[in-house]
Amino acid sequence: MTSKPFFIRAEWDEEARVWVATSDDVPGLATEEATMEDLIRKLRIVVPELLEANGIKVDQEVPFELMTRRFEIALSAVTSND
Repeated sequence: MTSKPFFIRAEWDEEARVWVATSDDVPGLATEEATMEDLIRKLRIVVPELLEANGIKVDQEVPFELMTRRFEIALSAVTSND
């Protein structure tokens, strides 16, 4: 098994309402899905395919690390009378 996991970023696109995955470690990776679970399922297929297509030798198991980021706004119940 490859010892170092491939690093993948997933960011929430509020306008499109999808998770978008990209990576500097996996050339050509740019994919999206509506849910994180669906994105992970897709990455399990796409990551090894892209690595092999780019001439990167991979073992049967291809580890990857997924870092997610999503920005939200919380509204306070307290109102200011200033």
